[in-house]
Amino acid sequence: MSELRYTVKAFNTASLSDNKIHDDVVARRFGFAGGLVPGVDVYGYMTHLPVQRWGRLWLERGTAECRFLKPVYDGDIVTVAAGEGGDELALRLESRGELCATGKAGLPAAPAPPPAAFRAAPLPPAPPTQRPPADERTLAPGTWLAMRPLRITAEYLAEALRELRESAPIYGAEGLVHPAIVLRTGNWVLMDNVALGPWMHVGSRVQHFAAARVGDELSARARVAANYEKKGHLFVDCDVFVYANGSTPLAYIAHTSIYRPRQLAM
Repeated sequence: MSELRYTVKAFNTASLSDNKIHDDVVARRFGFAGGLVPGVDVYGYMTHLPVQRWGRLWLERGTAECRFLKPVYDGDIVTVAAGEGGDELALRLESRGELCATGKAGLPAAPAPPPAAFRAAPLPPAPPTQRPPADERTLAPGTWLAMRPLRITAEYLAEALRELRESAPIYGAEGLVHPAIVLRTGNWVLMDNVALGPWMHVGSRVQHFAAARVGDELSARARVAANYEKKGHLFVDCDVFVYANGSTPLAYIAHTSIYRPRQLAM
């Protein structure tokens, strides 16, 4: 078994976002060394290796899992490594001598048909103008959420690739959407519907059904699967169904976030 490796300099794409866990000052109050690089971007670094291994096929039908263990900070030199063997890669991401994220990626022998849930998912109401606070009621299990659709332009993709420091030529050459953008839909369905304080995406499981392209409009319908407390944190699990142009299944995401860290509860 050989090992694939990829090194990249991390960049905090969300330092000015509404989620102040990415702000240096606020993150330090939570005990971190600075603003956290978003989990979706850390996942983006990890996807370089499955795309290197399987190319476009992985974007069209590949699977992935990621779990974030330690923060990654702006300017960190990040190393992603994967044991290459068969139809699965075991992924690990290290920075500052620490294991910061783990995961795996796979390429099924044949395309998996999109589950019936893509057709059965109801069209949720449009995100509200005034978002209510995120809590056990607004994120109750069974609640359906929608995101504001996003048209992927060539300019948007180019900026995303620059921020991700992505060096793989496949995206620019073929106009394909980076998987980190697909995963961001799991964040957007929360951010578009409820008012959040500092919060953290902690892990996801992904199944691709098609590759998104420049010109496609991304949308998502998400069902809150669980809302629970663990070690003082309040978590929300969402089943996210991602579409291109309102009808073509792109990906299923099982998305887990801490929507209220215990520091806020205290």
